[in-house]
Amino acid sequence: MHRRDLVRALPAWAFGAVASGASAQASPERKPDLGDVAEGTYFGDVTSDSKGSSRADVTLTVKRIGVNRVRITSDDARLPEVDVPLMRAMDKIVQSRGDTVFLYDWSKRPAHLDVSFHGPATWSGNRR
Repeated sequence: MHRRDLVRALPAWAFGAVASGASAQASPERKPDLGDVAEGTYFGDVTSDSKGSSRADVTLTVKRIGVNRVRITSDDARLPEVDVPLMRAMDKIVQSRGDTVFLYDWSKRPAHLDVSFHGPATWSGNRR
């Protein structure tokens, strides 16, 4: 499947915020991509691992940094800042390569995100 076909197949509601913000800009409109869909603030929990115990109420911020690419930051020092290239897989958005697992499920309300940072540290939560 071609990249533009992936974005066309996204649900229409996923682009509402992008389209409304783009009209106020002076620059030409760009086509929304998977990074636009996943961008946002999420609240959830870190599960215990070899480096520490579980922690509740951890905020993750996902910011679009390029076409189908996001940067993930957190308010938990144990979770590193990572850049993740994205692709669509069935009805989810996942990482296209690398050792950070990214699983965004927009079929859940609110949208749900699971991230495994370079293996051992795992975070799970919802968009707010």
